[in-house]
Amino acid sequence: MKIKAIPGSKVSPVVRATLEDMVDAVVMIDANNAITFFNSAAVKLWGLPAGEALGKDFMSLISCEDRTARPIHGSERPDLDIDQLAGASNEVSIRRLDGTMSWGSMSVSKITTAGQADYIAVVKDTTIQRLQQEQFERLSWVVNQTDAAIIATDPDGRVVYSNGAATRMLGYELDELLGRRPSEVFFGPRTNVEAGMLIRNATEQPNSLCGFRQDILVYTKTRKPLWVSIVINAVRDEAGNPVNLIGVLTDITLTKMHEELQENVLGAMVREMPTEDVARILCQEVEHIAPNLMCSVIEVSSEGRLTTLAAPSLPPSVVQRFDGLPIGPSVGSSGTAAWREEAVLVADISNDPLWEDYRETFLPLGIKAGFSYPIKAKDGTLIGVFTFYYRERGGLDVFHERLIEVAVNLCILLLQRKSNRAHIYRLAFYDNLTRLPNRAMLTIKMEQALQDAKDTGSELAVVSIDLDRFKQVNDTRGHAVGDELLGEIARRLRAAVCDGDVVGRLCSDEFILIVPRSDTYRIAYLVQRILKEIRRPVAVKGSALHTSASVGIAMYPGDGTDVETLLRHANMAMYQSKADGRSRLRFFSVEMNSAVQEQAMLEADLRAALHDGQLYLRYQPKVCGEHSQILFGVEALVRWKHPLLGEVPPARFVTMAEERALIIELDTWVLSAACRQLAKWRRCGTDIRNVAINLSASHFLDAGLPGLIARTLRAHDLPPDSLTLELTEGVMLGATTAVLATIDRIHRLGVRLSMDDFGTGYSSLGYLHRLPIDELKLDKSFVQDLEGSDVARALTASVLRIGQSLHMKVVAEGVETEAQRRFLAQHGCPVMQGYLFSKPLSPAALEKWLKTRRIRQGQSIGITG
Repeated sequence: MKIKAIPGSKVSPVVRATLEDMVDAVVMIDANNAITFFNSAAVKLWGLPAGEALGKDFMSLISCEDRTARPIHGSERPDLDIDQLAGASNEVSIRRLDGTMSWGSMSVSKITTAGQADYIAVVKDTTIQRLQQEQFERLSWVVNQTDAAIIATDPDGRVVYSNGAATRMLGYELDELLGRRPSEVFFGPRTNVEAGMLIRNATEQPNSLCGFRQDILVYTKTRKPLWVSIVINAVRDEAGNPVNLIGVLTDITLTKMHEELQENVLGAMVREMPTEDVARILCQEVEHIAPNLMCSVIEVSSEGRLTTLAAPSLPPSVVQRFDGLPIGPSVGSSGTAAWREEAVLVADISNDPLWEDYRETFLPLGIKAGFSYPIKAKDGTLIGVFTFYYRERGGLDVFHERLIEVAVNLCILLLQRKSNRAHIYRLAFYDNLTRLPNRAMLTIKMEQALQDAKDTGSELAVVSIDLDRFKQVNDTRGHAVGDELLGEIARRLRAAVCDGDVVGRLCSDEFILIVPRSDTYRIAYLVQRILKEIRRPVAVKGSALHTSASVGIAMYPGDGTDVETLLRHANMAMYQSKADGRSRLRFFSVEMNSAVQEQAMLEADLRAALHDGQLYLRYQPKVCGEHSQILFGVEALVRWKHPLLGEVPPARFVTMAEERALIIELDTWVLSAACRQLAKWRRCGTDIRNVAINLSASHFLDAGLPGLIARTLRAHDLPPDSLTLELTEGVMLGATTAVLATIDRIHRLGVRLSMDDFGTGYSSLGYLHRLPIDELKLDKSFVQDLEGSDVARALTASVLRIGQSLHMKVVAEGVETEAQRRFLAQHGCPVMQGYLFSKPLSPAALEKWLKTRRIRQGQSIGITG
């Protein structure tokens, strides 16, 4: 740019040229605040042409921040001039000509020549740093306000950060955790050794860490036990090396209490153990969960007298002291709670009048506080009291409130056992959502069916039924919709089986079918009928859900002679069904056992491959339909060369990545690698204008995806329109409001969006008005049938007309013959891709292919995206 200055400027040409070339903005100002020089960097910073800047009052172009951090603009302070800013550094805000804001760090020097003062202001653009700092502060505030406890460590597993929720949950301030390993701080005497080892191993091997999850008992600063679910992920640099480990902890104490107490106490009731024995088990379980207290279960008779059913930590003499006492307004915590029919807390029994007649009995035992809660029947009748005895003054906290809620509900069942016998039985043996037999009942039924099969010499079928993509329904539609779907599938399964067959729910979306006295022909026929029923649309909240199931079958005695083996083998066969494409059945075979082991090893190898350089990309050219010598762009396709197995088919390892929660990491690797290669080509003069990649449907559930894409493009200095994302049918299936918002944010970045496999599955016209699509990819099945099918030709021509009408590019993939190319070109197909033009190529091979064919860049003759 040519330097402009007002007449009379004393700056020599050499100095002027030097100042012009400086990276920072340089502005020269005279004693009247008038600008006499404005270099190129200043033009860029202010967005103001130099000719317009010269002669302007410099103080009108900046705002300085005073000591209250309030911007002071020159127009607010007419007395403020450049001389007052000389010899100091100031943070300034700059309103650019287009109205946007920039920030800079400004230093002003005063130069006096022959009695005339001039000033040079050097302004370093700090806009990016300022915005990053503001973003960091906002993010820090959000992280600190969230209810989830977040702890970050360095790669060696030592704490570098914890948020406010971690302090609230665990009691430790950040300065108490810095530099320490979480296991040293939070583990305690009842922390599960195996779970602890899994967490230690995960944090000590961060290179292979991705989405590790574990439930574990930890201890707060006051040594209170707390069940948490911890998810650990690694934050990696651009090279893929872990720089931090982030642990997110969720309090699941109430869930664990429900599980442990219900399993043990309800089990004891079902086994018809005496009431006193069940009450003792309940108290022991509670004291096991909260070892800082003792508890008792006390029955209240219809005459209003107390009878202790269980108090395992109190001496018998103390129990006898209370037994037979009438309830009353000052009978300790228990008798008073029964009298008032409301909870009673005594924070210090040494001076509370309610304990006046009993404190000498309890104080020598180290009991200093008590909390009692009345137990009422469903009709509101008082039937008992549940009491906590504390070794410290004060008593009840949130942890104990949750615990007593669970315990009292079980006491109600215990004390009303006769009338509640059927309810207890259902809770113990049947799934609450579907009313089907649960794991415990299934085990009993299978044992009975196995014994019958052994006695009669007949066969027995065990069938594992797992819904396909059920997690996606939960993630995109919500758990309420998922529950309705499970309920309807359970009803269809019950209706499909015969008398004597057993249908149960094992867990989540997995059902078990036990079919006695069956053979392979009968069970295959039954399962096919069940699959057909499951495929029927399910109406939920005004919309139709389409689902399917994968089924595995194990037969007694050929595939196993005990419950555990048959269930395991049916499960293996079910997973093989999923691997074969879902929505089908598979019988177990001995080969599957080794296949499952091989799959587990392959999963571990894929985790390592993401960081060991075994993955690579191949690039398939997309060319202009009318002039196949013109390159439109390339599609990046991921490949894996296993050190022992050689090339692993993408269909195999990509599907496995989806099923094993590795797909997000794989997607991120592909995105980074493709952008890195495109940037390299551009630096070397290989003018490839666009690269297309596929991202998993589950990735679009992540609201952070647009940010990841933007950061990756910035890191490689690529314009957004150099990237195309191909949306698969899974994205269409999960096109919720949140997913649509994420897609819209990506499109607003300038990234191109392509609808893959258009004309099949969920990729239909209904989505074109909901999604900001730039491109349609004609499914290869249409292209392959062009030479022999009138229907394929008609459908292809229709898709091309749709693309033309909506101003969308149509890409025909799978073009393999000249006849196919000719038909597509005659009907105006703008872009083609397939082996007729080139197979997927390595970067070096693609460069050679371009030179050999003398391919010209599509943009040069007007082909635009």
